Amino acid sequence: MLSIASSKIKKPTGEKLEEYETTVAQALYDLEHSASNTDADFKATLKRLQIAGAKEFEIGGKKATVLFVPVPQLKDYQKIQVRLIRELEKKFSSKHFVVVAQRRILPKPTRKSRTASKQKRPRSRTLTAVHDSILSDLVYPAEIVGKRIRIRSDGSRLIKVHLDKHHQTQVSDKVSTFCGLYKKLTGKEVVFEFPEMLI
Repeated sequence: MLSIASSKIKKPTGEKLEEYETTVAQALYDLEHSASNTDADFKATLKRLQIAGAKEFEIGGKKATVLFVPVPQLKDYQKIQVRLIRELEKKFSSKHFVVVAQRRILPKPTRKSRTASKQKRPRSRTLTAVHDSILSDLVYPAEIVGKRIRIRSDGSRLIKVHLDKHHQTQVSDKVSTFCGLYKKLTGKEVVFEFPEMLI
């Protein structure tokens, strides 16, 4: 079972697989091999995809799983994400699943930094860019159409995110999960809304 699981997980060398990651990898492997011939496209896409890790969180008495995927494979995951999430949620009953790309945050370069970097830090590796990307990954297939940051009198921040009204039926039952997961992953508070768009 370990060899099957390791074919679906791409971990940095030296890192051990956790038991839950092995279970999720096994589920992905089973999905890949149980898909019927009519789903050849789904099967072919899933066959070439791997996960970088899986972590389970408890949010408001419910369990939710974050699948961390390599950044280059994120677009391919998003092509089959709706179906994949539906199948995984059937397998692991009463759990929500979300797909998030495994991104790195590089520290801000200072004069005293020991490593003389040969190139400038890319914008995509900054804290703000990574947190924004995590937010858009979490709510996929819904689109973020607006964002407001409210600074309270005590100095704390609340991010109000406006999602596309067209996707409300697909993601409205997961909104509380998205809020909890974003808080766990980034430490920031977020609230999701589906405003009526004025034309």
